[in-house]
Amino acid sequence: MATRDHLRHEMAIRRLTVSHVEQITPSIVRVTLIGDALGDFSAPGPTDHVKVFFPDPATGILTVPELRADGIHRPAEGVIISRDYTPRRFRPAPFGAAELDIDFVLHAPEGTHGTPQDPAGGGPASAWAASARPGDQIAVAGPRGSRLAPRDVREVVLIADETALPAFTRWLTMLPESTRITGLLDVADEEVEAYLDDEQTARASIEWLYRTDGPGQLEEAVRSLELGPDVYVWAAGEASALAPVRRHLKHDVGLRPDQFDVQGYWRRGVVNFDHHAPVDPSDPD
Repeated sequence: MATRDHLRHEMAIRRLTVSHVEQITPSIVRVTLIGDALGDFSAPGPTDHVKVFFPDPATGILTVPELRADGIHRPAEGVIISRDYTPRRFRPAPFGAAELDIDFVLHAPEGTHGTPQDPAGGGPASAWAASARPGDQIAVAGPRGSRLAPRDVREVVLIADETALPAFTRWLTMLPESTRITGLLDVADEEVEAYLDDEQTARASIEWLYRTDGPGQLEEAVRSLELGPDVYVWAAGEASALAPVRRHLKHDVGLRPDQFDVQGYWRRGVVNFDHHAPVDPSDPD
């Protein structure tokens, strides 16, 4: 059985400042955040997520919920704009400023209609990231909990599109060295390969699937896998594309519920999609 322990964290809403911005690929930018409130930040799970609050593009005002003893309260004025993201990396610094990296997909990947943050493309989150500069301020809430990587699996398959690459890289570092990892990466084109460094590509057997080569490649690649009886499969990305993958794993392969986790990070045509929603509404867990 693939056991994934759960941890709960105290709720926190942190106002942070941009310290650095780096273009990782033509479509992905990394924003590094700093702030005293990061001192107790913790995100030990590969799929942990935080809620990021952005300034209202019409006014430039950052409106953030207030955390009080009796819960979270919405301010009487202002527009709250938020999206969920996986922290790419957190670097505690006992003798300096702790740093939190968050990666943003700037525009709709080729062959899709948007990103998990801005399914129509060019929404407030990606627009903010595209113009972010040192000194800019945003707020980050959470994570509320962590689901740790399984420690008792020999074989893991990881499936991701651009929007799930931060979680994919966290899996690579959080799984035991003894675990054999296969990666299927469904991306726009070869330019996205620059997201991974040499150490990460050496950690797993990775197959890059370019959407410019045509549709249907991901499902075909998953169906071609020879999955062992104790394999664990994690997949994240556009929900509609992952629905047939989930059906295959659940019904054709017959994996147990503890052996796979398929998450829709976004859905075509849906603004601010809830990643907790079923990937396949006709066949929910």
